[in-house]
Amino acid sequence: MDSRRKAEKLHGALGFDFFYSTLFSGRWPILREALLKPAVYARLCMGGEPYFLDPGSVCAALCLPLSGAFSVLDMCAAPGGKTLVLASCLEHGATLVSNERSAARRNRLSSVIKNVLPSMVQEHVTLRGYNGALWCRHEQKCFDRILLDAPCSSERHVLGDGNFISQWSPARVKSLAMEQWALLSSSWRLLVPGGFLLYATCALSYAENDGVVERLLKKNDDAACCSRCVLGDAFFKNHDLFVSRYGSLPSDPPVAAVFGKAEQTRYGLHILPDTAFGAGPLYFSLIQKATQA
Repeated sequence: MDSRRKAEKLHGALGFDFFYSTLFSGRWPILREALLKPAVYARLCMGGEPYFLDPGSVCAALCLPLSGAFSVLDMCAAPGGKTLVLASCLEHGATLVSNERSAARRNRLSSVIKNVLPSMVQEHVTLRGYNGALWCRHEQKCFDRILLDAPCSSERHVLGDGNFISQWSPARVKSLAMEQWALLSSSWRLLVPGGFLLYATCALSYAENDGVVERLLKKNDDAACCSRCVLGDAFFKNHDLFVSRYGSLPSDPPVAAVFGKAEQTRYGLHILPDTAFGAGPLYFSLIQKATQA
């Protein structure tokens, strides 16, 4: 029986380890140990209550270029960390739509925005509750910038929860990749020509990361992945803007150090906890839509 067929038949903790050891080979035991260690956090202080999130998530949000953008969308925004980062770096006159389909998660998102963001920043943030995968049926080409932090396998949480890992199967990865594609293809239609879309997950597998981006690139001639240099330029510009507005960005390890450890994939960057001081996992890819001729 070949390894692919074998993986499809393995479920639970045994299947989980087999699946990811196949992906990461000899690195898996070290990565697995890093995933089981306590998470590290950055602390966002923006005038209200402090908000804690993974430094890798901060890195991803800071990599969306916001210069010249006036309409920004955070497609799957709850619980709210990346919305906070985007809102903190908006240019004067820009607006941010923070979208979350789940009513319960949207309530949490609303509380985060109200409790963490200064009132003058809140005025530029609008909450929505749309089904992101179907949004493009009603609107198209209406956002300059989009961040899609898609629902994913979230292996760090699965690995640390006995109930979740006992129910794990390769079918979950396939199902989530299909959901991610529906969200990404819809988001692409919402993006204006010349705009940027940042696709992110906290997943480990190619199927949920580069695989989803590759599908978009193959189906859309006007889509092109941005280089690490472009990601770096956006990161440091937004990082410096955040610091100039709100002071330091407390994090141990520093957010900039975590970004420096991001590993190149075919279409993006991957922050993994065994090499990035415990931060992550966080995958992100920046895609630009060509301007119309």
